[in-house]
Amino acid sequence: MKFRRLGRSGLSISEISYGNWLTHGSQVEEDQAHACVKAALESGITTFDTADVYANTAAESVLGRALQGQRRESLEILTKVYWPTGPGGPNDRGLGRKHIMESANASLKRLQTDYVDLYQAHRFDYSVPLEETMLAFADLVRQGKVLYVGVSEWTAEQITRGAALARELNVPFVSHQPQYSMLWRVIEPQVIPACEREGLSQIVFSPVAQGILTGKYLPGAEVPEGSRLADARGSQMIARWMRDDVLNAVQQLKPIAEEAGITLAQLAVAWVLKNPNVASAIIGASRPEQVFENVKAIDIELDDDVLTQIDKVLEGVVTDDPRLTAQG
Repeated sequence: MKFRRLGRSGLSISEISYGNWLTHGSQVEEDQAHACVKAALESGITTFDTADVYANTAAESVLGRALQGQRRESLEILTKVYWPTGPGGPNDRGLGRKHIMESANASLKRLQTDYVDLYQAHRFDYSVPLEETMLAFADLVRQGKVLYVGVSEWTAEQITRGAALARELNVPFVSHQPQYSMLWRVIEPQVIPACEREGLSQIVFSPVAQGILTGKYLPGAEVPEGSRLADARGSQMIARWMRDDVLNAVQQLKPIAEEAGITLAQLAVAWVLKNPNVASAIIGASRPEQVFENVKAIDIELDDDVLTQIDKVLEGVVTDDPRLTAQG
């Protein structure tokens, strides 16, 4: 495994992170989830990403059990707060102080740890003063329950405002977690430059575009049995890519991957890691074999000629409008 520093901080994380969105506590049985976590550990992954909202808190519990027995100091555990959890009461969501403090304590219990390495605002909360949110994060840092703070799917302007408050409060604000892939590049025009100025790195999710960039979805063909698209919630996330122009373009990437002697998934993960502002790419898995395959992307160097070929193939199907930030 290779490691990169997170922003300007002293925290190093693995170039491949293991995430359990849409899998643990829902699509994947617990034994299989534990097997995937074991595969991640065997592959050298030390960074594990989850959120309280995943499977309505169940994903955190599964990950906590799966990591029991591991040396805590050798892991980086990341979780998030914002979306509704529990019965959905008026204070069961958002970035108000009450929800943040209660959610952090609940996440620690489910993860069976005294602290999380990175606590992330899962979206921007327009209904709460940003000062209240950042002060709550600062207090969690002072209490030793959170080591570093990050955000997910924030705009460049929101990140800049958050960074200014973090400096005032002496909070280690170090990361942004967006969707990013060959097909979804909305962070490139504005968010990445803002993060570079403020000393934040990207921890990107969906580097294979929810499975589209594996090439398993064919234009005009039946959806593969057991695929994420066959799941009701997964279907909603992938629907934007289920167009013939996109699926045909992805099939044209196959010769590029074959020429390099790698799979399409490895090509997709290596592509996001090519960006110097990306510290880590989050992979999910329903089978251990998927972990072992995708981790190999860390050893793949894509030269400029390959990158040019990719851009040519995907011309016309790439989404890069910065106004779509936070719609990932």
